[in-house]
Amino acid sequence: MTSGAPMVGTDTRAGGSATGTQPGPPPRVLLVWDAPNMDMSLGSLLGARPTSAYRPRFDAVGRWLLDLAGPDAEAEACVFTNVAPGSVETVRPWVEALRNVGFAVFAKPKTHDDSDVDDDMLAHIGLRASEGRLRHLVVASGDGRAFREPLEKLNDDGTDVTVIGFREYAGFAQASEVISFLDLEDIDGVFREPLPRVTLDALPDEGAWLPPFRSLRSLLDRR
Repeated sequence: MTSGAPMVGTDTRAGGSATGTQPGPPPRVLLVWDAPNMDMSLGSLLGARPTSAYRPRFDAVGRWLLDLAGPDAEAEACVFTNVAPGSVETVRPWVEALRNVGFAVFAKPKTHDDSDVDDDMLAHIGLRASEGRLRHLVVASGDGRAFREPLEKLNDDGTDVTVIGFREYAGFAQASEVISFLDLEDIDGVFREPLPRVTLDALPDEGAWLPPFRSLRSLLDRR
């Protein structure tokens, strides 16, 4: 994103008027949501395409972010996503719902396998950090390869950093000594029903099925 990034998704309660009481712009709390990574992680966790009961409620995420920011900081929420060919009509209602909640959406065509949004997320984080008032950064992603080093450096520069995601797929944040981690399911109201999470270290006494991460037929697709 460039310096002309839209301010949709920003809560501007703090800051006062040009003749207000604050000497300068308020601090910012920024959320960037890696939709491709979060969708993939949730699908792997469930072993199937999420139903409405297991899709995250972004209004709940937004309220949590506002609570984190408090009354003296701006809260900005952004979702970064890819749009695959032929999926526009499917994606459009979701994007419009996000914008109605108050999230900005950065959408990028999925033209090839490398058309991810990691660099776009990092560019926007860098832009906000360069403005000198990024107090707290929240990243929703389990992609340690892309984000661990930049996030740890940002923390070293004085910005608090939190990763939200799923504990099964965000090991990089849980292993870091400077990044805070919060499981998405621990945010109040994000899921309508508890996620059916079964792990080897939390098995019920009667045992449990662990569904495959992908179809067995995918073995043939690799040939």
